[in-house]
Amino acid sequence: MPELPNPRSGSMARRLRAQAAALLGVLMLVLLGLYASAAGAKEAPPAAADPELESRMQRIASELRCLVCQNETLAASHASLAEDLREQMRVMLRQGSSDDEVRRFMTDRYGDFVLYRPPLKSTTLALWFGPLALLAIGLAVLAIVLRRRSRLGDEHFEPDDLDGAEPETRR
Repeated sequence: MPELPNPRSGSMARRLRAQAAALLGVLMLVLLGLYASAAGAKEAPPAAADPELESRMQRIASELRCLVCQNETLAASHASLAEDLREQMRVMLRQGSSDDEVRRFMTDRYGDFVLYRPPLKSTTLALWFGPLALLAIGLAVLAIVLRRRSRLGDEHFEPDDLDGAEPETRR
């Protein structure tokens, strides 16, 4: 009679193969992550020769919006356009431009959108008061809905008037 395989040894071997495959998969992911981080790493830009100039540039750039990222400052962005604009600011500051002249250059070139704190004028009223107006509209709609719901609740959900029967006769 042929010998039947031992079920314990088969399941043990399958379990070991599954664990080895999982371990190999984790190892491959770790190696892939290390390779990706090494491939994407950039060389750090050289430190500025003039620390005062660099701090002025960083202060100005922290007030400006990155045109690519739009939710980051120009100082924090890693976009190539942001790097170019920071270099342009360094050049202007080396040539003797004031901080206001650099900001004016950026707003003349890219508009008030580049400023994190745009000036209050007719073209930026929506930026300053738009969120407040939307909040007021939302609160007004909420108040109207809640008022209507409370009125409907009083009229339509009387506990004595369910299905037209009295509570004592209902079963």
